[in-house]
Amino acid sequence: MEKDPPVFNKPKVELHVHLDGAIKPETILYFAKKRGIHLNVDTVKDLEESIRCKEPYSLTEFLTKFSIYMPAIAGDREAIRRIAYEFVEMKAKEGIIYVEARYSPHFLANCGVHPIPWGQKKGDVTPDEVVSLVNRGLKDGEKDFHIKARSILCCMRHMPSWSPEVVELCKKYQNDSVVGIDLAGDESICAETCSEHRKAYEEAERCGIHRTVHAGEVGAPQVIKEAINILKAERIGHGYHVFEDESLYQQLLKDAMHFELCPWSSYLTGACKMEFSNHPCIRFKKDRANYSLNTDDPLIFCSSIHTDYKIARDSMGFTEEEFKRININAAKSCFLPEKEKKELLYKLYEAYDMVKSTEF
Repeated sequence: MEKDPPVFNKPKVELHVHLDGAIKPETILYFAKKRGIHLNVDTVKDLEESIRCKEPYSLTEFLTKFSIYMPAIAGDREAIRRIAYEFVEMKAKEGIIYVEARYSPHFLANCGVHPIPWGQKKGDVTPDEVVSLVNRGLKDGEKDFHIKARSILCCMRHMPSWSPEVVELCKKYQNDSVVGIDLAGDESICAETCSEHRKAYEEAERCGIHRTVHAGEVGAPQVIKEAINILKAERIGHGYHVFEDESLYQQLLKDAMHFELCPWSSYLTGACKMEFSNHPCIRFKKDRANYSLNTDDPLIFCSSIHTDYKIARDSMGFTEEEFKRININAAKSCFLPEKEKKELLYKLYEAYDMVKSTEF
């Protein structure tokens, strides 16, 4: 973590961060020891060395990092609730006043899921109970750390058979911390040809469940088109490759589509191979697009929200005014109900000395 003072030391909103990519190393080691799970490392330093990206990887290589530590957490009720609670604590310390944490319930379960992930033995923690446990952890964190936290449930591109249950869990817990559905994973797998993903998103739209999709991170603009036209996404996760189709970009700019950008992540996953001084973020900024800055997987990237803001300031020419603008855009594009969204916006306007004039 940075020792420098925060670049933007005012209230912030974060919309794209994975719960299972934001776990404290100490917590991983604690549960590995408690459960007798061997991670081949004994200290925080060694664990960090084994899971953290320091140089650009491919997205596929990056995803293998989860298999190193997830066996320590998945399938354990105390662990699941605790990582949600500690997540809220972590974000509160970063000056985040509203956060949406995303995760796959199936990746944290060891029962009622096929195949059982991470080589776990069959247990009795179902995806449904995972969501209930995460909700409780988030709520406890909200009370103790005085910020608002909600969750987004992820479908996985390579596991379409899980998607019907994901949308049912979104419906069940729609008024209990869960605010949206996401589709994550290998973008080369076409959602249009996976009827389970498509049907899950159709049901989500029918039931008023908000929708975001990982698209255009490493995939072509066609994946973004699919997210918008087939899955009816309201936000795009990453979306850097939209600039390869200028007409698509201009349309999304006109429609004020929200892009959840993660600069440091985009470098370390190999999603953006250019220097930060030529990063897609700069074009979004120049065009006054609707976007936010986010951490994605801070555990693996050894980062915090300040990392991304520092990169934006030092290498992309971001100003305090732009940081205010993107946080207001994040609040406007978040998945809270309208009344709570207005309350969140007012908090930002107040903190940014913009109460007299809320036109931005």
